[in-house]
Amino acid sequence: MGHVSDATPAPDDMDALDLGRRSGAIMRTGLMMLEAGTASYRVKQAMQAVGHALGVEEIREQVTLTEITVTSRVGHMFRTEVSELRKAGVNADRIAALDGFRRSLPESATPGDIHRALDAIERTPARYSAWFNAAAAGAACAGFAALNHAHVIEIATVFVAAGAGQYLRRGLAHRGFNALGTTMIAALVATALYLGVLGLIGLVGPGLEVHASGYISSVLFLLPGFALITGTLDMAKLDFSAGLSRVAFGLMIVMGAGVAVWSLSLMSSLDTSQRDATIPLWAQALIWAVGSFVGVAGFALMFNSPWRMALTAAWIGMVAYVARNLLQHQFDLPIQMATAIACVMIGILAAVMARGGRWPVITLQVPAALVQIPGVPAHEAIVSLNEADYIEATSGLLQVFLAGIAILVGLVVGKLITDREWSFER
Repeated sequence: MGHVSDATPAPDDMDALDLGRRSGAIMRTGLMMLEAGTASYRVKQAMQAVGHALGVEEIREQVTLTEITVTSRVGHMFRTEVSELRKAGVNADRIAALDGFRRSLPESATPGDIHRALDAIERTPARYSAWFNAAAAGAACAGFAALNHAHVIEIATVFVAAGAGQYLRRGLAHRGFNALGTTMIAALVATALYLGVLGLIGLVGPGLEVHASGYISSVLFLLPGFALITGTLDMAKLDFSAGLSRVAFGLMIVMGAGVAVWSLSLMSSLDTSQRDATIPLWAQALIWAVGSFVGVAGFALMFNSPWRMALTAAWIGMVAYVARNLLQHQFDLPIQMATAIACVMIGILAAVMARGGRWPVITLQVPAALVQIPGVPAHEAIVSLNEADYIEATSGLLQVFLAGIAILVGLVVGKLITDREWSFER
């Protein structure tokens, strides 16, 4: 939709129709950036860059999770357009392509030039098949399970259950099914499959207690990391209309998955016994390194990252995760402080590896930070809820909440250190 005002004459080389074409190219750029899942300030940055190349004197934009309102002005003539997206997803490869497009814009361009470039990006298919995407999600959750001291058979079951859940979620999302409904169905399928496979194994072999570490790990592919992290970065820029809507969406997804996980866990008793590692520190560090590397790489590939981008994110996540655990075990730092320090490291390393526009920083930050989420307090809180032990449940949920705040604060501090353009208002 649009509105044109021509109360005063426009410049000789610009009429209302021409301004409409330019405004349409600016809006399309913003919508493609928004649909790919990047932060609001990057959406605005891309729209401003396109507007400058098209000769538009002033652009005012308002961006939320699903809507963009943009006003383009030349002289005393302006046009306002409003557009809406009805789906929210993540495509790291497209974020990188659009960021490269923004960086390579010439000083002057026509709306046709912009649309041809965007057409080429839009026609690029997903890098990986649905089966590979599901396998990546399974690997990510299996890596989490290993870090939470799950046994080998539980790790293998997590891989199968999470992969099936992600395959179903992707299929429902591509058909336009409701996001909250998709999340709950995928969580129910993944946890039911996890319980079912372990039950079948128990029928033909030794009895297996369903440990909560593997059970919770089977649904971690549903974590809305991009929404929560980009929302926090937007709010740190005082862009509350975008930030609050993203964080609200992320919390809605977390609650949907949590309700599904909790309801199905009522059907089976979960073992929450501590599985403290009795191996040397060097062996623990090796498990931390391998588990975090696989987990981060799996998440990055699930987000459609190119292989080199995914492996770079995995390296960053591995270094930060091992550092966090060493700070806890060797220096007795509280998990919140150790997590915040590790996420500052993630922010700095991501900025260094993305220097020169190699990749967008956000595509490295988010997968690397997801592995910092504390899984053990989360599953203990679920079990405490089942047992009506609300004091322990509240304690576990509070630990998860504080660790989540530490992740977000650490990433914001890393951004303040490494991105002058982001840190200072113009």
